[in-house]
Amino acid sequence: MESRIKRVVLSALLSSLYLFSPLSFAQDDTDTSQKDNEELDKIITPDIERRRIKEDHLDSENFEIGVYSGTLSVEDFGTNTVAGVTIAYHITEDFFAEIDYGLTKTEETSYELLSGGVELLTDDQRDLSYYNASLGINFLPGQIYLWDRWAFNTNFYLIGGVGNTTFAEKKYFTYSYGGGMRFYTTDWLSIDFSLRDHSFEHELFGLPKKIHNIEGRFGLALFF
Repeated sequence: MESRIKRVVLSALLSSLYLFSPLSFAQDDTDTSQKDNEELDKIITPDIERRRIKEDHLDSENFEIGVYSGTLSVEDFGTNTVAGVTIAYHITEDFFAEIDYGLTKTEETSYELLSGGVELLTDDQRDLSYYNASLGINFLPGQIYLWDRWAFNTNFYLIGGVGNTTFAEKKYFTYSYGGGMRFYTTDWLSIDFSLRDHSFEHELFGLPKKIHNIEGRFGLALFF
């Protein structure tokens, strides 16, 4: 009788262990998994503050009017201050047409300065003006970042065209070509830095001579 009771009690204990041991192990696994996830969150969760950058879009208008100033090196007649105006039409995002007009006053030549009184040109004849009709192409668009909150659009361009130069009271057919960079400060204002060559042929010294007049300019333009 006593041995039968022992067998019953032992069977009941074994059954209890069999039933409750999986639940215990599952509970232990759940607790361990939660602890592991909490530790991983502390390690790999980044604390990043996203910067908000406001980028101005260029106006949809295609016309542009500008003014510029710089220096014009007229071969044999010194380097002089030049000023002018431009009007441009943006045909597409890559191509644009431009008309420019500039004015400067040249200096005496080295021969006039050394001869002590000889004047090749009168004072009025030293005025030089030009106009050109040109076609340009934009390339390498990009951005310039200033500080943490300011980003400005930029692009480089090449330009070439033909026109007319008035010098010494005569008109000369002129080729003009060059390149530059535009810096868009707002969606309606741009700053322009460029170098251009104005080439024509004259006979002021008796024989035909082809000259290259290099111009460096700084300009401001408005879109409308």
